[in-house]
Amino acid sequence: MSSIKFLGAVISLTFLMAVGFISPAVPDTARNDEVIVEAAWARASIGTSRPSAAYLTIRNEGDETDVLTSLKASVSEVAEVHAMTMTDGVARMGPAGAVKLPAGHEVVLKPGGLHVMLMNLKQPLKEGEKFTLTLTFKGAGPIDVSVPVLGIGASGPVQ
Repeated sequence: MSSIKFLGAVISLTFLMAVGFISPAVPDTARNDEVIVEAAWARASIGTSRPSAAYLTIRNEGDETDVLTSLKASVSEVAEVHAMTMTDGVARMGPAGAVKLPAGHEVVLKPGGLHVMLMNLKQPLKEGEKFTLTLTFKGAGPIDVSVPVLGIGASGPVQ
């Protein structure tokens, strides 16, 4: 009987540890006309001297291409879309400029690809907090989305 109790305790402890390491944050969805912004999240920062990044999916359910022209974050002086590329085995990152969003398609900003760089942070991004990110589109105009901050090593929100 003691081995059953021990196994139960191990299972319970494993469950509690897993719950502690998986963020329960569920990202918001925001829309304006036919453009939908969903699954937004950001990583916690290492203080304010280092940038952080945010990730999200943008869907265009309209009949015409739209363009993401600018970003503004409540937590940073600069927010812009950056692209990650590999050249001769060297990873490079830099501004991507305006992002075209074809009708009926989605653009996913994710680790290792297009992403939102949050530079010159006004305060550290702490796990469990949220901030507002405003995406401005040529056609759909501004869309505000609430962005949950996950842990430094997070790979995305729990779906």
